[in-house]
Amino acid sequence: MADWEIWATIAALAVATAATRSSFWLIGHHITIPPRVQEMLRFAPACALAAIIAPDLLLNGSGHVQFDLSNLKLVAGVAATAFYVLRRNMLQTIVFGMLFFTALRLLHVLS
Repeated sequence: MADWEIWATIAALAVATAATRSSFWLIGHHITIPPRVQEMLRFAPACALAAIIAPDLLLNGSGHVQFDLSNLKLVAGVAATAFYVLRRNMLQTIVFGMLFFTALRLLHVLS
């Protein structure tokens, strides 16, 4: 791929990103979104987060699903989920999950 093709692709993606992100700001007051769609959009961030995190927790390095205790990311994710259910604090959950995962990795390396 030539240099100009790379820069043209970057420019096209920048324009597409700017257009999609600014479209609601530019014409948002002219369009009314139905209440049902607004209700569904409330769940979009949670769905996007799940789509990003779930493959990382469930898949091993070779791309196969791994549901056993040797999958340290999954174990830490389950522990962090339980912590969140008990505490209902997202920042504490993130810190707890990362500390728990780090401890599991250190115990796994040392044993």
